[in-house]
Amino acid sequence: LENAYDIQKPQKGLILHTDLGTQYTSQEFQTLLANYNINPSFSKKGCPYDNACMESFHAILKKEEVYRTKYSSFEEANLALFQYIEGFYNRKRIHSSIGYKTPQAIEDLATKVA
Repeated sequence: LENAYDIQKPQKGLILHTDLGTQYTSQEFQTLLANYNINPSFSKKGCPYDNACMESFHAILKKEEVYRTKYSSFEEANLALFQYIEGFYNRKRIHSSIGYKTPQAIEDLATKVA
């Protein structure tokens, strides 16, 4: 979150929507959100449809990377996931839900418009 905030420099009023995982509901994370003036939003318990985009992302991540690779260490897995997300998923993999463009292309377009 800290890296994303520093890079993106979001406007006030940002809403961060997550599921009810303990990493998001912890006091430490909630304090971090408050320090950044980020408003938390949570899915309803037992309702994955409230967080369908992230559920879809995790399914794709598992199918295209995690289940195809045997990692020998946490560090190796961490690096591989970072490379998949930043090097492939965001920059090369087109997404039908955003007009067969990459997330990076959409972000670049939004940055130009703003």
